[in-house]
Amino acid sequence: MQQRKTSATPRMLGLDRRRLIAAVGGFIATPSIGAAWAEDGGVSGQYQKVRREIAAGREIRIGRVALDIPRLAESGNSVALRVTVASPMTEADHVRAIHILSEKNPVALIARFQFGPRSGRAEAQTNIRLATTQLVHALAETSDGGLWEASTEVVVLLAACLDGS
Repeated sequence: MQQRKTSATPRMLGLDRRRLIAAVGGFIATPSIGAAWAEDGGVSGQYQKVRREIAAGREIRIGRVALDIPRLAESGNSVALRVTVASPMTEADHVRAIHILSEKNPVALIARFQFGPRSGRAEAQTNIRLATTQLVHALAETSDGGLWEASTEVVVLLAACLDGS
């Protein structure tokens, strides 16, 4: 009697399309992203450079910034993001800018929002693209020169930004 060889299909292994893509997606690397990553856990050199430029020698403190972004994104092509900063928004004390940074995108500075005392609230809402699972940072620059930060890790199941755009 001859034994029949069978190969396991994704469904036989209990994987649906999304789980299969998530499992395989972690093993796929592209040269454009791989070339931009540094040796320290995949944080890009461009991210580190942009962060240093924004800080300009100033201390970055944690607090005052609230970053509302999903912790799990099915697709990196469009991830909703909302950031708010606790500030009275007066002439003497207001938020000048909010910078949104990505540790692993080909372009580290995702967005920059400008504010003034007449803005009323230091709040911005947009959709962003994420290349892969990574930390997203929101840095708020205040009128007194202070820098405040919040960051959140976003797990991306289907990557975007693979071509450097």
